[in-house]
Amino acid sequence: MNLLARLAVVVGEKRVLVEPDEIFAYTQEPRGSFRGRALAVVKPGNVDEVSRVLALCNESGTGVVPQGGNTGLVGGQTPDASGTQIVLSLQKLDRIREVDPLCYAMTLEAGVTLARAQEAAEAKDRYFPLSLASEGSCTIGGNLATNAGGVHVIAYGSARALTLGVETVLADGRVLSTLSKLRKDNTGYDLTSLMVGSEGTLGVITAASLKLFARPRSRLCVFMGILEPKRALALLHAFKSRLGPELLAFEIMPRIGLEFVLRHIGGAHDPLPTGFPWYVLADFAAWEEESLNDRVVSALEQADASGLLGGAAIANSMAQSAAFWRLRESMSEAQKHEGGSIKHDVSVAVGDTPAFIEEASRAVTAFIPGARPVPFGHMGDGNIHFNVSQPIEMPKDEFLARRGDVNDIVHDIVERYGGSISAEHGIGALKRDLLRRVKDAVALETMQAIKSSLDPKGILNPGKML
Repeated sequence: MNLLARLAVVVGEKRVLVEPDEIFAYTQEPRGSFRGRALAVVKPGNVDEVSRVLALCNESGTGVVPQGGNTGLVGGQTPDASGTQIVLSLQKLDRIREVDPLCYAMTLEAGVTLARAQEAAEAKDRYFPLSLASEGSCTIGGNLATNAGGVHVIAYGSARALTLGVETVLADGRVLSTLSKLRKDNTGYDLTSLMVGSEGTLGVITAASLKLFARPRSRLCVFMGILEPKRALALLHAFKSRLGPELLAFEIMPRIGLEFVLRHIGGAHDPLPTGFPWYVLADFAAWEEESLNDRVVSALEQADASGLLGGAAIANSMAQSAAFWRLRESMSEAQKHEGGSIKHDVSVAVGDTPAFIEEASRAVTAFIPGARPVPFGHMGDGNIHFNVSQPIEMPKDEFLARRGDVNDIVHDIVERYGGSISAEHGIGALKRDLLRRVKDAVALETMQAIKSSLDPKGILNPGKML
């Protein structure tokens, strides 16, 4: 009996997809930058089936590419071009196993979407703070495999910080479980943290225990105009000093990015009557029904008196708050309409963000006159999406042909600031070679030793990360 037939015995014939039209959507990532071929797409329905599938693939030496919602942007969830790998879709593992409001924890399977996870917490009057633009389709397994960040890292940390334990199937089919509601556990190596962020190269995450928090009773969103990133940094420190944990998100955007959105995204409107070179979008929350508005207004007035603030609009409804966030979340989409875009997901120390933005923008425009930098993102944690749109008069192909040189310019500056060439999207296939250039040799050797120990045949997400 061949491998596909044996897999069909495990999961059922209807869950082993082989026809080109059935598997096409699973073999390319959203932006179309990575396209591959697959021997099959296998869709197990529980952890036991995942275990048996991996045992069969390990026995036959067949590569396995785990996939959740297929929203990743670095090719980590895409098979290669050989047609010999299977895509292991975790979407059928979608049970919410438990939500425990007293322990402030919940256990979910890997295929639960992030939006459902948030809703499950809210149904028990609790709050799960991980928030991404793709939360309606990205899944918990993928969020953890990539150590997703999002907009609330400034207040709650990334996915790893929100994870209490994981259930992971190893390459040979054994199930490693660290699922727990414990907040303190000093019994040996931190295997949970090892699996989170491993991008499916060490094991396949099938479930997770996640931290919950008290649900905010009031929220406030503010859209602000400023003159320069240095003032945004000072504004960030002012808010953190005055409002502390009530500051949930702090995003920076340039005027050119806002103009792209206003030009190309239907229904988008400028929240301020006067244009500014830069903007900040901030979210605040409180655990009391009253006085958040007064405290935020007071902080804004002080910032204005200090010369940090040019203008501000406070959302007066949930709909207006969503409209403010739509401006921020549409920046990547809007850039598509401006031609070619060279994108970077990088981070530097929070205090270095203004200098990095200035230096990288100057270097890129010196290299390609007329290039249009669009740096935006999570200034509150130092994660800047340093995107560069093509010059208006330059052909798209000519601009994109210089991608490698632009990447080198930006990443060299990131290195000089002691930053990271991958802040939240992961390494995947896109940055595998770059990782070898920037990562310490001993760190790489240690990573490879762990990989070889847990996956000696190299079947788990081959060609990704290492």
